[in-house]
Amino acid sequence: MSKLEQHTGTRLTRRALIAGAGGAALAAPVLAQELGRMIDLGLPGGPSLRPLTPAFPGKGEMIVQRIRPPLLETPMEVFSQGTITPNDRMFVRWNWDMPTAVNAAEHRVAVGGAVKQPVSLTLDDIAAAGEHVEVVAINQCAGNGRGLSNPRVTGTQWGNGAMGCAKWTGVRLKDVLAKAGVAGGATRVRFAGLDVPLTDGAPQFIKSIPLDIAMRDDVLVAWAMNGEALPLMHGFPLRIVVPGWFSTYWVKMLSTIEVLTGADDSYYVAKSYRIPAAPITPDDKDFPTVEITTMPPRAFITSHADGAAVALGKPLVLEGIGMGGDAALERVDLVGDGWAIPCELGPDEGPYAFRRWQVTLPQVAGNLEKIGVRAANVTGAVQPDALNWNPSGYARNVIERITLVAQ
Repeated sequence: MSKLEQHTGTRLTRRALIAGAGGAALAAPVLAQELGRMIDLGLPGGPSLRPLTPAFPGKGEMIVQRIRPPLLETPMEVFSQGTITPNDRMFVRWNWDMPTAVNAAEHRVAVGGAVKQPVSLTLDDIAAAGEHVEVVAINQCAGNGRGLSNPRVTGTQWGNGAMGCAKWTGVRLKDVLAKAGVAGGATRVRFAGLDVPLTDGAPQFIKSIPLDIAMRDDVLVAWAMNGEALPLMHGFPLRIVVPGWFSTYWVKMLSTIEVLTGADDSYYVAKSYRIPAAPITPDDKDFPTVEITTMPPRAFITSHADGAAVALGKPLVLEGIGMGGDAALERVDLVGDGWAIPCELGPDEGPYAFRRWQVTLPQVAGNLEKIGVRAANVTGAVQPDALNWNPSGYARNVIERITLVAQ
C-alpha cells in the first residue's frame, strides 16, 4: 500500500474507480425511463423543468442539466441537512469530456515552465511533498444561480444548487512547486487536467492563479474529499483546491502545473470566465472585463421553499446556510420590506465553509412576502438587494427571496 493510500484509507487502484466510472454512458438509458420525475427550478427566462435521477455512478438523486459532459445540480433540500455536502450529492461540472477511468499507478503530474528543474511526480511523490492538510471549503460554480437571471443569459441554466461544501485533504500547492523550484520572474501558476475538448480546435480547459495565491497555506493539491479518495466525477486522483475562489480554478484530474512569467493568454482566462469591469445594462456592448476570481457572500433559506404554507398565529422557525465567500461570514439577517432581524449563527467550521443560521419569529401574523436572508462577511462585503446583471450570469449574490403563505 502506498503512502497516499495509507493516508486516505482507500486503495487508489482501478477498483476504486469502479463506482465512478462510466458517467454519461451509464446514465442515458435510465434517464429515458425517468423523465417523468421532474423538478421546477423556477427559472424566469426559459424552460424551468429538469429531470431528477440517481442514475449517475456514485451519485444520489441529482438535478440533470446535461448528460455529456455531466452537469449535475444538487437539490436545495440537501443543504438543509448540514454544512458538509455528501460526496454523492455534490454538484458536478465538467467543461469537456471526462475520462471514465484513470490508472493511478501510472498517473503523473508534470511541473514545468519557469522552474529550476522540471519534474514528473507520482501520487506518492505528491503525498510526500509536504504536510498533509485538511481544509473545509465551499466549491461553487461561477454560474451558480445563472438561470434566475432576468433577462436570461447564456450558459447552463443553473438554479442555486451548483455549490457544495466539503473537507478537502492534500498537500499545499507551494510544497509541490518546491519540488521543481520556482524561478525568478514567476507571476502565475497554471493548471491542466485530463479532460479533452469534444470538438477539434476547441481550447483546452486550463486555468491559472496569481503566484501569491498559489503560495497560500490553504491552497491544496487534494486527493481526498470528506475523508474518501476523490470520486472520479470530482477529479480523481488529484484536484486543485483554492478556498474562497470560484470552482473554475479548482482544476480536476490534475496532470500539469506550469509556472508562468507573464500574463495568461489562454482562452479560459483571457476570454472566458470574465465579468464587466463596471456595472452595465443588458443593452451595453464592447465593455472592458476582468477575471472572475473570489466568491462574494451569500445566504439561503433552506427550511422552507417559495410558496410554502406556515401556521397563522404560531411561532415560526426559519433556518438555512450562509457563506462569507472569500472571507469569514460575520452575520446573516432575515430581511423583508424595510425590516431586518439578526439570525443566530451555528458552529464555525472555518472561514470558507457553510455556516448554519436560525431565526424564530414569535408569531406569524400573515403572509410573509418576499423575505430573504442577507449575508455579510468580515471585510464588510454585503449581499445586495438588486441583481448586478452581467451577460454570463456570473458571481450572482443578490438576496434570494421567497413568499410564505399563512394558513
